[in-house]
Amino acid sequence: MTESHPLLTVETVVLIGIGGFAGSNLRYFVGSLVPGLPGTLLVNTVGSFALGFLLYEALQLEIIADETRIAATTGFLSSFTTYSTFAVETALTPGWAVVNVVASYALGFGGVVVARYAVDAVERREHRW
Repeated sequence: MTESHPLLTVETVVLIGIGGFAGSNLRYFVGSLVPGLPGTLLVNTVGSFALGFLLYEALQLEIIADETRIAATTGFLSSFTTYSTFAVETALTPGWAVVNVVASYALGFGGVVVARYAVDAVERREHRW
């Protein structure tokens, strides 16, 4: 394990906090525009795509700085997406529970797959330059 300077640790914590602040506020805003199950499904689908994109970008391109990726994934996306709301809304709407679970997982996995193709497209474009 490599040692890092304590200020780098503080910087990382601050970046995660800023990302978390932005993600949770955007989540609240989206929820006010699209309340209930549809809003939760929307943010979790978009968040899955974004997380998949950042993951595959890190594996294939490594253009985005590690600090930015940590702030975006651990900070922003973990606050933007919401498993707990998904679980509560699913439990509170038993008539839609199965549909909500299937749709959430299908769209979440679908978002990650689409993100992989998007990174592949960016990588192909990068190689043309």
